[in-house]
Amino acid sequence: MKVKKSGGAGTGAGTGTGTGSGAAAAARTEEELGRKALIGPDDVLGLQRVTSDYLCTPEENVYKIDFTRFKIRDMESGTVLFEITKPAASDDSDGALLCAFPEREHNDKKDIDPNAGRFVRYQFTPAFLRLRQVGATVEFTVGDKPINNFRMIERHYFRDQLLKSFDFEFGFCIPSSKNTCEHIYEFPQLSEDLIREMILHPYETQSDSFYFVDNKLVMHNKADYSYSGGP
Repeated sequence: MKVKKSGGAGTGAGTGTGTGSGAAAAARTEEELGRKALIGPDDVLGLQRVTSDYLCTPEENVYKIDFTRFKIRDMESGTVLFEITKPAASDDSDGALLCAFPEREHNDKKDIDPNAGRFVRYQFTPAFLRLRQVGATVEFTVGDKPINNFRMIERHYFRDQLLKSFDFEFGFCIPSSKNTCEHIYEFPQLSEDLIREMILHPYETQSDSFYFVDNKLVMHNKADYSYSGGP
């Protein structure tokens, strides 16, 4: 797959490549990785199912990577399927968009789950499962440290079945920069039986998004998906 990467403030325009990764890796369990001091790409590529918890803490995002905008579009028609922007006034910087399908509102900031900003719930129509190619545009800022070899591995599961593993290289990000890139996802062709099951069982389709800098896990976000067309 191709990754279109455009430079924002303080960055130069460039292009990169990403692949739908099916690379063989030694099988790993979440429990094994939880005991490791450093988690690398090959570790998460060996996971056989979606994780039940996060494999790193928000504090491990020492590069202050902060996703501020996210948009999904159908590449064939150009139709925008989902878009969210992080409120400009927010001072949270845990690396994920906040208030994307919030489960509840909090009047007291002290009551907010520290992991709430790392989870997104998506609600799509059944037609989404028949799309072949989707573009995901992400805008993010980084702190005062340079970022080398910024990489994302995203693994999608239905129940305990791996549907697809995507692997994207962001490359180098200069300090205090704002960056925009578009990842092009090429979806696998699903059987009619599997599509039916995924529609009938909302939120049993889940994903883990792992972010690495110099082959060290620094961020972990999670999502689940409904394709029934409603909550």
